[in-house]
Amino acid sequence: MDNLTHSLVGALIGQAGLKRRTGLAMPALIIGANLPDIDASCVLLGDMQHLALRRGLTHGPIAWVMLPLVLASALWWFDRWQERRGKRPKGRAPVHFGWLYALSLIACLTHPALDWLNSYGIRLLEPFSHRWFYGDVLFIIDVWLWLGLGFATWLSLRREKRGGEWRRPARVAIAGALAYIGVNAGITAVAERRSQMGEPYLPGQVAIANPPPLAFWRRDIVVGQPADWWARNPDTGAIGPITNQPCGWPDVDSLRRTRPDLDAFLFWSRASFAERAPDGSILIRDARYYSPLSSGRFTVALPEARCVQPPAAG
Repeated sequence: MDNLTHSLVGALIGQAGLKRRTGLAMPALIIGANLPDIDASCVLLGDMQHLALRRGLTHGPIAWVMLPLVLASALWWFDRWQERRGKRPKGRAPVHFGWLYALSLIACLTHPALDWLNSYGIRLLEPFSHRWFYGDVLFIIDVWLWLGLGFATWLSLRREKRGGEWRRPARVAIAGALAYIGVNAGITAVAERRSQMGEPYLPGQVAIANPPPLAFWRRDIVVGQPADWWARNPDTGAIGPITNQPCGWPDVDSLRRTRPDLDAFLFWSRASFAERAPDGSILIRDARYYSPLSSGRFTVALPEARCVQPPAAG
């Protein structure tokens, strides 16, 4: 999910009452909820190369333990540093390292849990396994979650400032968010089941129910071969058309050895396909992100490869 959603979740956990456990609890919760996204710096490696590194090592089991430890240590040191300089705020509660670590850990664990919910994917077992996991439940930026969580955070803080019951809005919002996720999981399950009963679907194919932005009750269905299909069927010469421009599949193995961006893209991609560009070269895309708003960010151009129309059947 996006970082605003992660931050609101961390803030609501604190407003639910846990921020009273130790000083600097809210920084531990909000920063901890975003900490696995330190891998965003991988974008400096290139437009496509970073895809192979995102949502991997910093979202896996080792990071779940180590990142909260680093954060708790940094916050504990910061508190001591302020105290030595006489800059420590008088109203700050005593800082307990154990609680700092526990809150950082709870917040950090919410991050991969939320990231799993969308079709972008997450490698939950990295570095022990490179397998991608997908929830297909929520769009990566869910405006409805923003509104619900954001309003609850504002209301809780407002009530706290006025001396009222401030924990209840946060707790209700967390329960409501979990219910909203459950409803969306049901919508996805129904959409995928219906797609498998439809005309385009063939036995052995994969159906992806891709949540669109805003219209959470809808699903964009992508149907195709599983990711390892080409490796298990090396003699197949052409991909089924996803557009009206089918292409002969290029020699992917040789291309991947000379094109690190293509290798990274295919490692990340869940629904890759080839498309003929107007000049006859080949574009490699992902069917999850084929809309005009996102396709440009998830496309690898192969000007050195040519698209050969597959022979007509019969």
